[in-house]
Amino acid sequence: MDGINLTQVLASKAATIGYEDLPSEARQLARQCVLDYLGVALAGAGDELVQLLLDELVEAGGTPQASVIGHGTRLPVLSAALVNGAAAHALDYDDVNMAMPGHPSVAILPGLLALAELRGSSGREVITAFVAGYEVACRIGAAMQPGHYNLGFHSTGTVGSFGAAAACARLLGLDAEKAAVALGIAGTQAAGLKSQFGTMCKPFHAGKAAQNGLLAARLAARGFSSRADLVECVQGFALTHGPDFSPEGGLATPPTDLHLFANLFKYHAACYLTHAPIECGRRLREEHRLTPEAIAGITLRLDASCERVCNIPAPIDGLQSKFSLRQTVAMALAAVDTASLGAYSAENARDPKLVGLRERITLDWQDAWPQTLSELEIELADGRRVTARHDAGIPAADVSEQGERLAAKFDSLVQAVLGSPRTRELLEMISGLDGITDVGNLTKLAAG
Repeated sequence: MDGINLTQVLASKAATIGYEDLPSEARQLARQCVLDYLGVALAGAGDELVQLLLDELVEAGGTPQASVIGHGTRLPVLSAALVNGAAAHALDYDDVNMAMPGHPSVAILPGLLALAELRGSSGREVITAFVAGYEVACRIGAAMQPGHYNLGFHSTGTVGSFGAAAACARLLGLDAEKAAVALGIAGTQAAGLKSQFGTMCKPFHAGKAAQNGLLAARLAARGFSSRADLVECVQGFALTHGPDFSPEGGLATPPTDLHLFANLFKYHAACYLTHAPIECGRRLREEHRLTPEAIAGITLRLDASCERVCNIPAPIDGLQSKFSLRQTVAMALAAVDTASLGAYSAENARDPKLVGLRERITLDWQDAWPQTLSELEIELADGRRVTARHDAGIPAADVSEQGERLAAKFDSLVQAVLGSPRTRELLEMISGLDGITDVGNLTKLAAG
């Protein structure tokens, strides 16, 4: 595949995909992604970082073109994309795909829905564009695995910018040539560093990806110029952002045919790489009726790459706790509800019981394990040892059952913001997304 123009191939795929090309299960998953995105965005809308962004962007002003989720304020589409993306990633409770690896929906949907509201686009158009962008993001991510992420780039911000651009280009009806230009414009803006995990800048990455992609597509539509081979060219995105570029990896058909079928939803409000350890801790606590006092020592085994993602050893607040393997395992072992937003707090970070548990945890780094796999071994005070193993990287086998679980998550997150009647109305509208003629009705309802 030497000399292949990956940018152009992916742009062409995104520009030509149609709603009728999508299997019914793909459309169902797309609706679930929209549901989960709006749920976590509404729950995150009151976060301090969202208010800081709103204050800045409202002060800057501009034409009120799009809704801000959870707020009555309307902003220019680019500003709305930034705020909504940051809000949806503020709690680190949004979906994941390990092909990126990162958070696809939170990078793609904020700009796409803002643009759809501005244009009066239909639900079918949004679903088609979302899947187009999702596949582009995952394919570029797969082409750069694992070096791009391991080098320190936050793929949600970098690779996510390409996905957002492809989705918005598809919604605008750009042809393959202009879609490739949009990817080039997105790639020269793409940024995001893992060293910012545990700060407000991590959610900011998601908002910037959405804004970057939307701006890229709109500029390409106006005739703005860019290289149309920006991903793979000399001094282009891939060769300057990692050592492992493989066009073959980007063009390979995933085992599930579409990368969307490997989407992973979160049911713990923390970094996804803490989910397998949490599940191990929860299972051992329930199966053996463990109490913190009965635990003498804890060994957590997982891939060495996780050390640079979620290994804050002694978190001081809720945000840092979401990126602490020790803290989240301690919470699971102490029966603290890791799905509860309030569980990630400065108070719990200082709780003597949890601090005592996390200080008993030894991390045993493994080579070449899946990042989503972990093994937890607990030595009990009576000398017994119990173990559990879990892989959080396996998608749900039953998509309909997954939808029920996501609806329950949505209710738990949104009712406090919108109230029960409006929450139910929004959920029903998302369930019928394919039949909506103007998505603006949906985004305005989510504005609260």
